[in-house]
Amino acid sequence: MDADTARRSLTEERDRLREMGAWSREHEPAVAVQQEGALGQHPGDYGSEVEETMERQGLADESERQVAEIDAALQRIEDGTWGRCRVCGQQIDDERLEARAQADTCREHADQ
Repeated sequence: MDADTARRSLTEERDRLREMGAWSREHEPAVAVQQEGALGQHPGDYGSEVEETMERQGLADESERQVAEIDAALQRIEDGTWGRCRVCGQQIDDERLEARAQADTCREHADQ
């Protein structure tokens, strides 16, 4: 994968993630989850509200984390270091970059 293709792909993914994160934040419950049993609320309803709130917050947080990874990859493209492993400096194989253009390590150092 070349840097121009990666830039386009990463930019599209960043836009998608930002939109998803914004949607999650816009659709958070208007009222904070109340204390269990407040106003005669059934405990099952309370649990559902808590779960939904946590899922939306988690989605928004994960979107932000992924956008930060993409921004870092776009910066590496600008710096001319994209496609090289940050640990050993070797070229990252095309298959890995096509699957995950924001990868900053080769397969050998993927866990680092």
